[in-house]
Amino acid sequence: MSANDDLLDILKDALTRLGTVSGRGMFGGVGVYFDGIFFAIIDDGVIYFRTSDATRLDFEAERSRPFTYITKKGPSQLGSYWRVPERLLDDPDELRDWAKGAIAAARDVNAAKERKQRATTVALAAQRPHPKPAKR
Repeated sequence: MSANDDLLDILKDALTRLGTVSGRGMFGGVGVYFDGIFFAIIDDGVIYFRTSDATRLDFEAERSRPFTYITKKGPSQLGSYWRVPERLLDDPDELRDWAKGAIAAARDVNAAKERKQRATTVALAAQRPHPKPAKR
């Protein structure tokens, strides 16, 4: 078992009573889902949670950093995912609380995307010419 698998198991244990946690391979790491909602990344033995404006303050207070990865052009950051403080791995209750914040942040982003997609669909439908009524 790899360090990433061990961390996925820790998240599963922390959230088991709340819903289903699953992982999918993603660019050498693991994308973590709670009831189908992508809320965390595990990469190189580190968990990164989805953040919001409110939860990011907690990560900053812990001197955490955003998820960083290497591209052909050099290092790049994914500012919406921040490193989970290691101390939380020894405290399942607090890890669960932080995970709930990450799940809520992911749900908010998904809801905003769905609203935008519906608005676009409605706008496109309004632009289509209406068919002429059939002659009798």
